[in-house]
Amino acid sequence: MPIQILMPALSPTMEEGNLAKWCVKEGDTVESGDVIAEIETDKATMEVEAVDEGTIGKILVPEGTEGVKVNELIALLLEEGEDASALEGATETASTAPAKAEEVQAAAPAAPQAAPAPAAPVSESGDRIFSSPLARRIAANEGLEIKDIKGSGPRGRVVKRDVEAAVASGTGKTAAPAADKPAPKAAAPDAKTISQNDPIFKLLPEFEAVPNSNMRKTIAKRLTESARDIPHFNLQVDVELDKLMALRKELNSREGANYKISVNDFLVKATSLALTRVPDCNVAFTDNAILKFKRVDMAIAVAVEGGLITPIIKDAASKGLATLANEAKDLAARARDGKLALEEYQGGTFTISNLGMFGIKSFNSIINPPQGGILSIGAGEQRPVVKNGALAVATVVTLTLAVDHRCIDGATGAAFIKELKALIEDPIALML
Repeated sequence: MPIQILMPALSPTMEEGNLAKWCVKEGDTVESGDVIAEIETDKATMEVEAVDEGTIGKILVPEGTEGVKVNELIALLLEEGEDASALEGATETASTAPAKAEEVQAAAPAAPQAAPAPAAPVSESGDRIFSSPLARRIAANEGLEIKDIKGSGPRGRVVKRDVEAAVASGTGKTAAPAADKPAPKAAAPDAKTISQNDPIFKLLPEFEAVPNSNMRKTIAKRLTESARDIPHFNLQVDVELDKLMALRKELNSREGANYKISVNDFLVKATSLALTRVPDCNVAFTDNAILKFKRVDMAIAVAVEGGLITPIIKDAASKGLATLANEAKDLAARARDGKLALEEYQGGTFTISNLGMFGIKSFNSIINPPQGGILSIGAGEQRPVVKNGALAVATVVTLTLAVDHRCIDGATGAAFIKELKALIEDPIALML
């Protein structure tokens, strides 16, 4: 019986992805761990490895296909001893029931913090039923309940031969019928279709309809929910940068330095330290509790083609400026190339967004849920200031803090902003 290769879920929130490229072709022999395809998610393009060994019997979803649903059958793998005749009718018997992680024959690339595998089936009494992934897959394809098959393996484990024996004898209750095949994918929108759906567009100049990418759909969904459901409030402060810029120049001019520290790197470090000093701002809101994080995982907004991604510097407060600078540069480069691993852009306890390089003086950001806050950084520019009763000129940047009022109150946010301003205007404190 051919092994089903299903569209994998490469993140907890992934519902569909684009099959960007097949790295194998029909007739190729693969082993467990071989890269067989590249899947484009809403944030990155990730390599997918085979879990079983065998021969690629049939590719059902061609490369370049967009909007492939998670757990949709994309290819069939022939096991040892099987030939092309085993493929007949295989697609009709494909089960679309939610697949266990070990049943999905296209697995996500290995990561330091891989998602835990689903629990094994349990009986009506709640006892765990020991069974092999292959046995569960065959049982599902044959419409059998694994709990009704007697196992002959260690501790009563149900193995392949037990399922095959049940199939031959006709024992085992029939499992719930497989869901219908996914409906054909809708064609990409074009100018004519949009004009027909909403006559107002007929009154506008000629336009091109660019289909929304998975990334753009995710951004639209998450930020709409954030702006609608999270009670934002903003705190703004002007901060002088002259001492920080002088320290930056001194550090970057050190002989033998293998780093190039930016103003943004200083601000990431200062923000991380301010969060450790005002930990009530390093939080997230849930319906049952406020989560107070024990370290600062700083997400940094990076513009990429077609959208935005937030790679994460983990435990940023404990890292030196040179380490932060090198890590931020590497993450940003790989983010633009779509080469980030899942754990490098999902999570984070706080976000920084910097539009200063575009000359933006100040702006308000939308919180990236479930985080409790986001800091917006404008352009550093020379402005008139009053010092000791006299007019002077200083390099000033405007910082805007947006927080979730459900978990951060005004006084708490103000305490954080005050601490951050002090660290930036006296940057030697960042070295302590």
